[in-house]
Amino acid sequence: MSQCRLSLESVGYRYAGGHAAVADVSLALGPGILGLLGPNGAGKSTLMRMLATMTRPSSGRITWNGTDLAAAPNALRATLGYLPQDFGVYPALSAREFLGFLAAVKGLSGPKARERVDHCLSQVGLGDAADRRLGEYSGGMRQRVGIAQALLNDPTLLIVDEPTVGLDPEERMRFRHLLTDLAGERLVILSTHIVSDVEASATALAVMSAGALRFHGTPEQLIAQADGHVWEWTIAPEHLADVRRRFTLCGSLRRPEGIRVRVLADACPHADAQAVTPELEDAYAWLTGPTADAAHARSH
Repeated sequence: MSQCRLSLESVGYRYAGGHAAVADVSLALGPGILGLLGPNGAGKSTLMRMLATMTRPSSGRITWNGTDLAAAPNALRATLGYLPQDFGVYPALSAREFLGFLAAVKGLSGPKARERVDHCLSQVGLGDAADRRLGEYSGGMRQRVGIAQALLNDPTLLIVDEPTVGLDPEERMRFRHLLTDLAGERLVILSTHIVSDVEASATALAVMSAGALRFHGTPEQLIAQADGHVWEWTIAPEHLADVRRRFTLCGSLRRPEGIRVRVLADACPHADAQAVTPELEDAYAWLTGPTADAAHARSH
């Protein structure tokens, strides 16, 4: 496998009207799985398109192994695998036919192309369904075809944008395991707003909100930021609406004695509340939600 160094230096993107979709993002990345988290509209897809050389940054620069991609995009394209959020298939074709067509588009032909198509279909667990029409595939199977096409050129950088939207829990779990298996010496960037997609597989996290990079580090470092800010206590059912209004509610569980609520707060929210160990979902909500904004404002 070739070198694998992706660098973003103060990268930004503005639409024609002046709105900043991405602002001043800097990252230095190597092999592993980066989970790019953020709510819808955070700028993740715009950033993914810039990394995939489909959109040029309005400011800053992106380099791959030291080469500026704005000046030489082909330095990355030859070793890039990309699964966009809106990936589509031709339902009348079989998976083997569809990938054969895409292999030709990527410059692969003859026995080498057929061998690579079969290998990629096997890699994503579709070898036995290779000759079925794509119109008969489930949503999860079509997503696996999407990953297979991204792997045709044995990429060093694999970018997948919101890949599990619409998948059932079993397909989502299978997809996460597949990405983990694929990482190795590659850099895999998984963009999602679903925390569980990255919880078990990501070696590093980057969190975006309103176009800005709010965090870059390990999952453990993100969780540590929420330490002392996650609280639980039991309330009467009629008080649930008030708790929802006053706090960021991370979870609620009905029990015989009432509803056990889990909330975010920068100080003890109730006489009966106890601080509990944060989970990644809590930490993500603490970083991006209104509680974090209020705490940040009070500290400045």
